[in-house]
Amino acid sequence: MADILSLKEAALVYLDRSGGLQKLVEDCKPFSDPGQVEAVYRLCVSVNPSDVIEVDPVLGDCVLHNPLAATALFKSVCFLAIKTLSLVEKIHTESQVNVILKLTHLPPFPEYTLDLCSFPRGYGPVRPVSMEGLVIALTRVTKYTQGARFLCVNDDCPCSTGFHHIRVHAPGATESATVGNNFSCMICSYPLKEDVKFRVLGDKQLVELIHVKALDGLSAYQQSSLRYQSVTLFLRDELCNSMRIGRLYRVLGIPAHVHQWPSITWSVEANSVQPWEPEYPHKVSASFQKLLKSTAGSPWRFSAVVAHFFGSDVAPPGLYNTLKLGLLLSLVQTRSDEKDTFHNLDLLVVTTDTLIPDRLMMYSLALACRGVRHQASGEMFASLSKDQHGTGTANIHAGSALLASGGICMLGDLGCYKKDRLDAIQSVFFHPTDFFSVLESCTVSVFIPGKKYGEDADQQLSFPVQCSFWALTESTDASRRSGRADYAILGTAEMGPVPLQLADAFGLVIQCKDMAGEQALLAQTVHTLQQAVHPGKPLYSSCWEFSTQDYKELVAHAQSLQVELTPEAEKIIHGYYMASRRVRTQSQGVKMSVASIKLLISLAEAHCKLCLRTRVLEEDAVIAVLLCENSVTLKHGASALVIPPDAVFPCDLGDVDGLHKRDVTLDELHQNILRFIYAYAPGADAYITEQ
Repeated sequence: MADILSLKEAALVYLDRSGGLQKLVEDCKPFSDPGQVEAVYRLCVSVNPSDVIEVDPVLGDCVLHNPLAATALFKSVCFLAIKTLSLVEKIHTESQVNVILKLTHLPPFPEYTLDLCSFPRGYGPVRPVSMEGLVIALTRVTKYTQGARFLCVNDDCPCSTGFHHIRVHAPGATESATVGNNFSCMICSYPLKEDVKFRVLGDKQLVELIHVKALDGLSAYQQSSLRYQSVTLFLRDELCNSMRIGRLYRVLGIPAHVHQWPSITWSVEANSVQPWEPEYPHKVSASFQKLLKSTAGSPWRFSAVVAHFFGSDVAPPGLYNTLKLGLLLSLVQTRSDEKDTFHNLDLLVVTTDTLIPDRLMMYSLALACRGVRHQASGEMFASLSKDQHGTGTANIHAGSALLASGGICMLGDLGCYKKDRLDAIQSVFFHPTDFFSVLESCTVSVFIPGKKYGEDADQQLSFPVQCSFWALTESTDASRRSGRADYAILGTAEMGPVPLQLADAFGLVIQCKDMAGEQALLAQTVHTLQQAVHPGKPLYSSCWEFSTQDYKELVAHAQSLQVELTPEAEKIIHGYYMASRRVRTQSQGVKMSVASIKLLISLAEAHCKLCLRTRVLEEDAVIAVLLCENSVTLKHGASALVIPPDAVFPCDLGDVDGLHKRDVTLDELHQNILRFIYAYAPGADAYITEQ
């Protein structure tokens, strides 16, 4: 008895020092309403285990290893404080106080960490643990019973009135454990009957959490024999809607075994939830630092060499350079900024042979912080099922796009999609959202029929889609297939099965056109054979050698850079947009949407970050304009700004002379862009001189 009194005294001292008593006073004010009479009054108490241990080690040990007993101690202290300070006159017994201990953190030791990969999960101590994982499914918010009042059926028993028998929810308890009909009076053993008008309801939501490494199996780049199993979290009351599908979280919770005859489910009652991001290396390797110094004289050379040697495990240097640059730009631009605004760069590749571009995309997917390859037969955004934990409500499962939140969702070859799947992507996947509007609005809506899932009304939920989409399609020779070469628009590419509206939804379209013919085919063949015969051995003699890890660290570092537009770059972007909008509207009837400006800025910022700078220069804007103009030309035909099909890489970069020749060519194209802006952009003479 003395030990319990000592622990209660320690709990009171902690509440006084931590400001918990003042918070208790504030939390009790809403309960003073005379018209509000409830059986149970719920109070949340914030507990810092480190501070509790400093006050009383025994109490701290109780909080960490016997949370139910610790809750009872704080409940008793809170009840005494409420009665002593006369905070709530309607509270008559200690059982009417429902205290929830909210832990701020746990000690950073393995004993308090639950690895979602570890098995078996047997009967262990019921104590709080910390875990990190990815949300792959969640339910709608439903109701559960926080507490209920029971009265003895024996009128002569003192428990036939008052608040003597109060049952509250405990971790791992089912609904029947709180409001069952087989309870007996503790005084006379007569049956108890619930006073339904005093039942207190709360909100409940179920979430499926899985280890983040499970996504490695969805990238399909490195297959693993491991299998991962998700864990069911119970979120209650203020924690409902605190987790978003496709996001990573650190959860403090209490494991529990939920008994639902004839099965037992292992689950976790969440205590606190915080967003979590794993730490990625943000350093730049010595090889890239050396390259940065040697190319400091040109704002274009560093990114050119980086793209030239990128993916050398898949394709020899010099082939698919524009595609490699586009993949790197998309990787470094796909991120959320400090204001939680998501930035993305979607990419559609048009090629005559999808094999090598597909491999390059898969190689690049492994460099993303999160990469998911979508299967043509799978769900793109979300799917519905009935919850299996007794509620019967709708369980929303994440599709590929939601699982790839914050990273890349690779759609693969659109030619492999069945017609109905491709039509579903373009038209209505979940009414009223189609794939085009998903790319534009970055949200997807899920329609939940109420009748099917036990609700009176239908419901429509919206989820943010925060990833970049990669796709490729095999082009065909339209003039050869139709025999009408005279009617083809100059510069356009046949998109295969991809409708023009869907192509417009992708920001950047890149055509992988084999300009070298048999020579490029021979180079790729020799590269593949040498990789098979001498795996892991350097295939090319060069002063520059960059490993996959070097590129992964470079991408992570470039992503973290905060950049700003210079006035010179802004003038180029604005002027090109106005001039192109005017020319294409008049000659082709094509409307350049405001999304084009967003694409231009994204490309310029991405190129700036890839060059490890923090200020977007005029030269970055030139690269953005060239990529954007080539992309628009592939979809709608050439304009008055005449540039070569592969304007960003107009020559071979095998030596220093090639880099110098490229700089000269880009300078000439820079002047062509300025002339185009001066000639067609309204008011361009105010900021661009004719000279």
